[in-house]
Amino acid sequence: MKKALWGMALVVGMACGVRAQDAAVVATTDTGNGAAAVSWSPASGAGNVSLASALPSSPAPVPADPATPKYVFFGDRDDYRWQLGVGFDYLRFTSRAFDANMYGLNTTLTYYTNSWFAVEGSAIEVFGPTLYGQSNHAKMFTGMGGFRIGGRRARWEPFGHALVGGSHLQVQTAYGGRNALTAMAGGGVDFRVHARLSLRGEADWIYTGYFSQTQNNIQALGGVVLHF
Repeated sequence: MKKALWGMALVVGMACGVRAQDAAVVATTDTGNGAAAVSWSPASGAGNVSLASALPSSPAPVPADPATPKYVFFGDRDDYRWQLGVGFDYLRFTSRAFDANMYGLNTTLTYYTNSWFAVEGSAIEVFGPTLYGQSNHAKMFTGMGGFRIGGRRARWEPFGHALVGGSHLQVQTAYGGRNALTAMAGGGVDFRVHARLSLRGEADWIYTGYFSQTQNNIQALGGVVLHF
């Protein structure tokens, strides 16, 4: 009986020693391996929390650049290539047949090929006073084409242009000649009040060749410009 008790005590002691040795090995492994902190535990789901805490936080989103103002050009600025200008026109017409102050409408269409050079077309209709009788009004219609050079880097946009074409003068005179070659050169300035709208002031020299004579006329106008 005594031998049996000693045998049971020896078996229990050996079992306790093996269990203590296994616990020491597990403790040593957990201390030396950081990956154990993020081990997956399907039963409890605790592994999800440990894995998320081990990953680096995502970077903050980069704010978007502010929108570029539309009045500041394509190429080196962000702007529109087309311009439609409409203005009130004053023309001082002088010739050997008659002199007149003429008023009317000036319409200009411009297309910029880059930030400073454009092609341009212009139509002018001006009307003068009664001449040589109550039904004989002076009227002149002009169409021209040419080029424009302009600085478009700020709200103030100066420009110069040169155009050539023809004009038709409706008035009965003793000198005849109702169609003539016409040329124009001059310049002005636009002031940008909105991305699609500018105010314009302009002054030009206009050459005509009516009545077998050369006329040097002066034109001034003020109006608005639409950008599109």
